[in-house]
Amino acid sequence: LYSIFYMSKHREALHNFYVYLLLFMGAMLGLVFSDNIFVLYVFWETTSVSSFLLIAYWYEREKSRYGAQKSMLITIFGGLAMLAGFIMLSMITDTYSIREMISNAADISSHSLFIPGMVLILIGAFTKSAQFPFSIWLPDAMEAPTPISAYLHSATMVKAGLYLVARMTPVFGGVAEWFWLVSGVGIITLLYGSVNAVRQTDLKALLAYSTISQLGLIMSLLGLGSASLYFGVGKDSSVYAMAIFAAIFHLVNHSTFKGCLFMVVGIIDHETGTRDIRRLGGLMHLMPISFTLTVIGSFAMAGLPPFNGFLSKEMFFTAVVNASNMSIFNAETIGLAIPIIAWIASVFTFVYSMILVFKTFRGKNKPEKLGKVVHEAPIGMLLSPLILGSLVIIIFFFPNVLSHYLLKPALYAVLPTLAGAGDLNIKISAWHGWNTELFMTLGVVGLGTLLYVYLKKWYRIYLLYPENFTINSLYNLALEKMESSSKLVTERYMTGFIRDYLVYIFSFIILVVGGAMWFFDGFSFDPSADAPLNLFEVGLVLAMISTAIAVLFSK
Repeated sequence: LYSIFYMSKHREALHNFYVYLLLFMGAMLGLVFSDNIFVLYVFWETTSVSSFLLIAYWYEREKSRYGAQKSMLITIFGGLAMLAGFIMLSMITDTYSIREMISNAADISSHSLFIPGMVLILIGAFTKSAQFPFSIWLPDAMEAPTPISAYLHSATMVKAGLYLVARMTPVFGGVAEWFWLVSGVGIITLLYGSVNAVRQTDLKALLAYSTISQLGLIMSLLGLGSASLYFGVGKDSSVYAMAIFAAIFHLVNHSTFKGCLFMVVGIIDHETGTRDIRRLGGLMHLMPISFTLTVIGSFAMAGLPPFNGFLSKEMFFTAVVNASNMSIFNAETIGLAIPIIAWIASVFTFVYSMILVFKTFRGKNKPEKLGKVVHEAPIGMLLSPLILGSLVIIIFFFPNVLSHYLLKPALYAVLPTLAGAGDLNIKISAWHGWNTELFMTLGVVGLGTLLYVYLKKWYRIYLLYPENFTINSLYNLALEKMESSSKLVTERYMTGFIRDYLVYIFSFIILVVGGAMWFFDGFSFDPSADAPLNLFEVGLVLAMISTAIAVLFSK
């Protein structure tokens, strides 16, 4: 619906756009519905290919081609690692069915391939859901048209990695390695994304890093919630299972407010001709509906009431506070670091949410820096973000309807052991009294407000970090070295001389055949049982030898 009004009917190849988009939609549904791990893999890679085509939709732009290539290389690499993990998992369990793997999960953790398979599957999940250090592809993917950014790269494709972790939690979740890898990578990604979002001057880049941060938050919750499998069925299990519930809840909430924000940023770009925060300002009176929608989405992202992000963010704080008291997997030794990192990341989340609202819509209008006369977007373009913005508020006031019909069934799918233990008494409410989580939220708002007000005083800290030591620089350097190394190797054997090619070909044949004969004892020769040779056969052999030698001296 949004793309109908956003994309140009006259200047765009819309048939390509909708074919790629429908290809992705079908692949994403296939990925989620697949019980066979190899069918899931095929759909997984189809989402990567369709994402590549959509990012490179404006292929005449160099940045679009670069972003598409980067996303393809990283996500396909992760997909191949995941395929190797799936092969190992099928060897361990002797089945391709995820449901059968879950039913046999208790018997497989001692297998020698269990940990390698788990790590490889997690690499696939981490690359797809833009977890640190694989997150560098997502900001460059924002070169895609805004409908694609709103749909693929905030609400669906990047959630595939989270879905895979949730789906595999019953198989791997009861071991310490899974707990530490998933929750550790998630919490680092949360901090990395939120800190980097503050320094962005492009609105879509800011939203890209905020998406990385929010994906890390959900991933960390899935890791923390996996501890519930350690306890089996009981009170402790249900306490930690609430982290999984919070992850599913925030996944839904994030899709609503982030989809709304991406669409509004597309509207701002469409109506002003720029996404550069330094050129924007004073749009509140010119674009009042867009401003209202940005407030709803940004405040939900910051975790403020009365928006749905507040509810799931409070549940996130509950989960990290519980983690600090965890007496399993040696978590109590460094457990205090988890809520501290989560709180610091939440402060930066508050700061970049305020930047998105007030740097864009407040302040002085700068018409001389804009390419267009600014006015509010047509209702057709506003309709889609209005629907999502309405959901942000509706979910806050009626969260238990969503919980009963969607979130609790999903929780029981992730943790099947809870389904047989009776109905969990889960009630989502905005007020839980004056508890630790509320004081953490008040601290976030207080410190976040100070940091935003004095942003110019401390912003230069970002300039101290050398650009050559970023993950993007390492990625570009790796590509350059791979290209130069392959060029060097190619120049060694592509000489243009047939003689050299024949030397390589026959050397290879001699090595392969000679090696096989050596390995299988093929050099032994016993002519005692052979028939006698006649003169004709001797002559034929001598002719073959002489012609073979003659070839060597031919010009």
